[in-house]
Amino acid sequence: MSHKLTPPAGEALHYQLERRQRRTIGLKVTANGLIVHAPKRISQSDLDNILLQKLDWIRKKLDTLSRHQIPPLQWQEGEDLWLHGASIKLSVQHHVRNKAVSYSQGLLKLAMPNHLDASAVSRKVMQWYKKEALADFTRRLEIFSAKLGVATPTLFLSNARTRWGSCNSKKEIRINWRLLQAPPHIINYVICHELAHLKQMNHTAKFWAVVASIYPEYKQAEKALKAWSPKLHMM
Repeated sequence: MSHKLTPPAGEALHYQLERRQRRTIGLKVTANGLIVHAPKRISQSDLDNILLQKLDWIRKKLDTLSRHQIPPLQWQEGEDLWLHGASIKLSVQHHVRNKAVSYSQGLLKLAMPNHLDASAVSRKVMQWYKKEALADFTRRLEIFSAKLGVATPTLFLSNARTRWGSCNSKKEIRINWRLLQAPPHIINYVICHELAHLKQMNHTAKFWAVVASIYPEYKQAEKALKAWSPKLHMM
């Protein structure tokens, strides 16, 4: 739910409020602004008073995020995209027929009647990324499942905006297709992270020991994923 905080001085602060069964207030600054997770029983006036006390910190976080925000994709000829951590170029040409996407030597080629329609171009590019991601992730999942000594679980692609992967009690693993843009060691880390949940459905020391057993460099990859996240979310 959208809310607005009006301080005694300065601009109003708009934020998204999510009330949950919790005891404390959680603040999350994202590319879409401030998200507040608050206990169900706290009054709006008490919540606003707490936000006023944190206002300087919130504004600094929002300013920092704004300075480092990456411009959105334009989905046009010559656009820079990412594939396995490498920069590639998007080529969008007119053609009377809607031709299949092709990729070679750092160039992703589209040929279509509506080549100036950014939404049509974006749909076609993302369809290609999803198809490639499913094949790429499946291959990696098979390799690391064998290394862990478990049967290869069912793989699904995820479109989540806040999670790179998940694993449920049915032994189904979901990996965000946007990870295809990231360097291979980051993709491997996320897959190993979710595979480890087949043995430990938690994030205890035992869980991280399982991750380390199949991917010892997981700490470096986890740090790299955080740095890459803004670029991965451009698409």
